[in-house]
Amino acid sequence: MTPVQFGIRIVIVTLSRLLLNTSRRFIYTFAPALSRFLGVPLTSITSLIAINQGTSVLGVVLAPLGDRFGYKLLMLGGLASLTAGMFAAGILPIYATLVFTVIVAGLGKTIFDPAIQAYVGVRVPFERRGLVIGILELSWAGSTIVGIPLAGLLIEKAGWQYTFIVFGALSLLFFIFILVIVPWDKGIDTPDSSQLKMLQLWKNLLKNRAARGALIFSFFIGIANDNIFVIYASWLEDSFALSIVALGIGTSVIGLSEITGEVGTALFADKIGLKKAVIVGAIGSIISFILLPFFDGSLFSALIALFFIFLTFEFTVVCTLSLGTELSIDSRATMMSGIFASAGIGRMIGAIIGGHVWVKGGLWAIGSVSAGCTFLGLIGLIWGLKGWKA
Repeated sequence: MTPVQFGIRIVIVTLSRLLLNTSRRFIYTFAPALSRFLGVPLTSITSLIAINQGTSVLGVVLAPLGDRFGYKLLMLGGLASLTAGMFAAGILPIYATLVFTVIVAGLGKTIFDPAIQAYVGVRVPFERRGLVIGILELSWAGSTIVGIPLAGLLIEKAGWQYTFIVFGALSLLFFIFILVIVPWDKGIDTPDSSQLKMLQLWKNLLKNRAARGALIFSFFIGIANDNIFVIYASWLEDSFALSIVALGIGTSVIGLSEITGEVGTALFADKIGLKKAVIVGAIGSIISFILLPFFDGSLFSALIALFFIFLTFEFTVVCTLSLGTELSIDSRATMMSGIFASAGIGRMIGAIIGGHVWVKGGLWAIGSVSAGCTFLGLIGLIWGLKGWKA
């Protein structure tokens, strides 16, 4: 495999993840509008967000299949799941169908992400892992810089129903691309046949102290992130009277912050060391959460606050993913699914409590809860990585 061939594959899977990420994240941004479209309370939509994050737990069952049967199979399964969900909502745009869509679309991302992270982990040396994972994670920022604003325009011009149909068609297109361009692989990460059993994979993984520390860290920063993510659209809409299109464009600020964090990971994480980079990012996140309430005076200051929150958080997450690909080299997909699952459980909890925290205490409470959770996660990570070396 030449560098050009590998580069083409990375571009294709990055664009595929861009679509998967947009499909998951646009519900956050347009939650108030979606509730009006379906004629349901906003709490019904935030419940969908929690369900979406809850699908991450299923990755602990499905992702190890990548270690056994190859990672391309899981990538195709993820896109097939997204395709089915988007077309279902487009054909029958009612709340019950949307529940199905959220579940299967979330499942698609849940099984796609560990597969591609493990795919990179096998093929890229550890000293270059931060660079490639950072490039791959540009799809997360791209969903807010490109995906969500385009979704907002599509919703405004064509309506929700056709937006889902377009997403489904694009997902099918990328399914075909990966089927043709990415070669079939085998479970090259698990040469020991005794480790091919799923329970054995998890048993071995949970004996790993560094892996446990990473799971604890992912769980708490997941709570911290969604605690604020589920309310930021309502905050901006209520405080500054933004329209759907303006809200989508305003969300691009988050995308810019995330792309800065991802580029920062690609450029600097390998140089300072992934372990140190994660800790630095977590400390930055804590500081940005604490300072959040002081930036409530204007739309400009609010967007600045969001920029720094998501910059530090994204840098932390991408460095964590890069580090995670090396914590259990005999079961990379299983390790990555554990990180995504623990973060998903945390995000689900954050999505559930975020609205209540917002109503009870406003930005002060939101910032305090997110900062406190990040601090607890950092303690767990430092404990887990004590004495660990790549």
